[in-house]
Amino acid sequence: MSADVAADTAVESCAGPLLELVNVSKSFERDCEVLHSVSFRVFPGDCVVLAGANGSGKTVLMNILAGLEPPSSGRVYMARGTTVGLAFQNADTQILGETVFEDCAFGPLQWGYSRAEIDARTNSALAAVSLLDRRDHYARALSGGEKRRLTVAGVLALDAKVVILDEPFANLDYPSVRQVVQLIISLKHAGKTLVIITHEVEKILAAATRLCILSKGVISYDGTPQDALDSKIFSCYGLRDPLHCPLTLSDLLWT
Repeated sequence: MSADVAADTAVESCAGPLLELVNVSKSFERDCEVLHSVSFRVFPGDCVVLAGANGSGKTVLMNILAGLEPPSSGRVYMARGTTVGLAFQNADTQILGETVFEDCAFGPLQWGYSRAEIDARTNSALAAVSLLDRRDHYARALSGGEKRRLTVAGVLALDAKVVILDEPFANLDYPSVRQVVQLIISLKHAGKTLVIITHEVEKILAAATRLCILSKGVISYDGTPQDALDSKIFSCYGLRDPLHCPLTLSDLLWT
């Protein structure tokens, strides 16, 4: 899924961040404030891990970043020409085509590109996620990891400047998690700008250029992964310490 900036946001031409939130808050009925004065910037080539426990406000922040809903207050700025693509947590809800190729081509087709341009964009995107050899396969018969890669291909086919991955490791087995990690690393090396929404930081933190931790609707940490590890802050925000090292069988229990 790829979206342009939402109607209530401003578009700026700038040499700095591709995407910026300034003092963004979000409230729902009965004065339930989910986000409070959040400021957040995404620069070209960033690989940002946006982490937080369940209920921290990650999904609402993601929706605002993707232009799916406006903030209650504050401003959202996007560099001119920037589009944001979102790969859903549940890949099955994003798969629309019968075959792998048809699904990846859905976005370019809706945008009215020529047949030659659709084919070129789709083949390039499938090659980027290592699915070109499965282009004629039934999309819903793919493995969990392959489906996740297919949703990313759909975003790449629209040349989104910022790619958001929502809980990319959810409900995946070990081989599928490895596939997704390898995909993220390859996208990072290709210069893609990535925002990864997850509470499973141990799986991808080593690839991140920046870590942001959301807690109770506020960004409580925004810095380097190494500084976060050195400060041992993860358990303070309901996250598992990525450096947890079990020494005995009983240490393997998450208690």
